[in-house]
Amino acid sequence: MFVGVPEEGGRDLISPDPLSPGSVYSIFVETTGAPGLFRIEVGISAGTGKLHQSGGMQKLMKESLNRAFIYLKSHKVEFGIGREVDITDFHVECVNLLGSNIDAPMGVAFFVALYSAVRKKPIKAATIILGDLTIQGNIKALPSVQEVLQIGMDNGARRACIPIENKRHFLEVPADIVEQVDPIFYSEPMIAAQKGLE
Repeated sequence: MFVGVPEEGGRDLISPDPLSPGSVYSIFVETTGAPGLFRIEVGISAGTGKLHQSGGMQKLMKESLNRAFIYLKSHKVEFGIGREVDITDFHVECVNLLGSNIDAPMGVAFFVALYSAVRKKPIKAATIILGDLTIQGNIKALPSVQEVLQIGMDNGARRACIPIENKRHFLEVPADIVEQVDPIFYSEPMIAAQKGLE
């Protein structure tokens, strides 16, 4: 049996079972080719709608989390979670499963994790959430899809929420990845959340 090590990209770091509500997997590959596989964890407590970050987040990651949180709060009534957000504090941690030192903008994954925590509903098992967003919720496409999905497949991902802007890149993805990782395209953060939740 082959057991991967972090230097090789690991194996089966993405659980085949659903995670608890507020937990989401995401992957980002820097332009240098350095990969990062992350598990975002959002805990909630009674509060007044504040965001608390637990250590280890770098600049781009923090900025994408803040954008996701601002977008969630500014649309909370529209999303049907106004009261819940107002009486809740959010505690966010991002665990780097590969141990790589990369700074990853993963705003959509943060948004889905926050929404999942508020709704108390888990993300579907073995799902990765990809992409970033602006402060108004516009989606930023991934620089590349193939490398991200390869890392996902190698580590146990079976589904991937992908920005619709990246659909044309999907044509370049090798057949073995297409067979193992189902693409779910989305055009806005709430669609990613709705398609990602159990």
